[in-house]
Amino acid sequence: MLEPLFRTHQYLLDHLGTPVRRSLMDEINWRDRLIGIKGSRGVGKTTFLLQYAKENYDSTDRKCLYVNMNSFYFQTCSLVKFAGEFYKAGGQVLLLDQIFKLSNWSHVLHECYEKFPLLRIVFAGSTVMRLKDENPELNGICRSYSLRGFSFREYLNMMAGTEIKPYTLRELTNRHERIAKEICEKCNPLEHFQAYLHHGYYPFFLEKRNFSENLLKTMNMMIEVDILLIYQMEQKNLNRIKKLLYLLATRGTGTPNVSQLAQEVLTSRTTIANYIKFLSDARLINILYRKGEDYPKKPGRIMMNNTNLMYAMTPGNVNTEDLMDTFFQNAIWGKHKIRIGDRGCTFLLDNQYRFRLQNETPKRKSTDVIYVRSDKNIGDEQVIPLWMFGLLY
Repeated sequence: MLEPLFRTHQYLLDHLGTPVRRSLMDEINWRDRLIGIKGSRGVGKTTFLLQYAKENYDSTDRKCLYVNMNSFYFQTCSLVKFAGEFYKAGGQVLLLDQIFKLSNWSHVLHECYEKFPLLRIVFAGSTVMRLKDENPELNGICRSYSLRGFSFREYLNMMAGTEIKPYTLRELTNRHERIAKEICEKCNPLEHFQAYLHHGYYPFFLEKRNFSENLLKTMNMMIEVDILLIYQMEQKNLNRIKKLLYLLATRGTGTPNVSQLAQEVLTSRTTIANYIKFLSDARLINILYRKGEDYPKKPGRIMMNNTNLMYAMTPGNVNTEDLMDTFFQNAIWGKHKIRIGDRGCTFLLDNQYRFRLQNETPKRKSTDVIYVRSDKNIGDEQVIPLWMFGLLY
């Protein structure tokens, strides 16, 4: 069975388009023997695995092999047996896509890790998958990473032909004016920012298909495949979780009324809380808490995971303030702890930085607040342009 898979591997690498090199490529220690790449459906996990192969191996080099676990071959042949054949044939790196399609995937990966000490395995799957501390079989042997959609930096580099590097939050807060001026000498970020908010997060906007229809299809797949399969939900409950997502998307980013949602979805408060967690795990929504609170406490705010989802769910009716907040929390999420702010600020980061998002800077500024505006290319002192937070990864 190796030969057909090698032919597929070679074809995919020879026809791979790589418009953007993801920054995560340089953050991973590729010498680790078991690496997990988690990401929501549509963010480019398959392309990421193939990019790694293309950068490090010739397409005809049989030391590396990409395999999609959607193949019906693995209904009759165990992955352990297949990995053993690849290993005996001189294989060194096995790239496994859609690993969660195997019912016992974590046990199989652990067995491969134990049996083939010189084999490196990189696997990709849904954000809903449980890895490391949540999965005892992989705890201590697996290094996991999150692949997100395009940042505004990555989108800008592609659309404007720039080579902007990622910046840290400290760099932005300390010298945002200089950074913005350097970038604005090369391009006009605001010319591209609205397009990014609408369709720039998911790489498949580059495909010659209707983006909104494709995104709606992807969102349905996240629920109908990822959540249903991994959380073993009953088919009859799919419409309930879809209705909940729509209600959350159309009611703004405030504090959810769990009791009212339970009544409308015709289920219990406990089930609503579970569904909210499932949607968050699938990266369809993000949950924010107040300082000192966390799951399983009641969420302080719920918003869509990214702005592209807002346009897909409520086309023609996107609130500007919600759009700003959603972009900001999505850009910050993953590298910093973000909390709901108090009366004087919108968000609190790392229990240290206080940010207030609004397009009118107050005449009297609070000295401990950083103001964020979406209508500026270059800020001043305490005022940072919103687009610049898209430079964090």
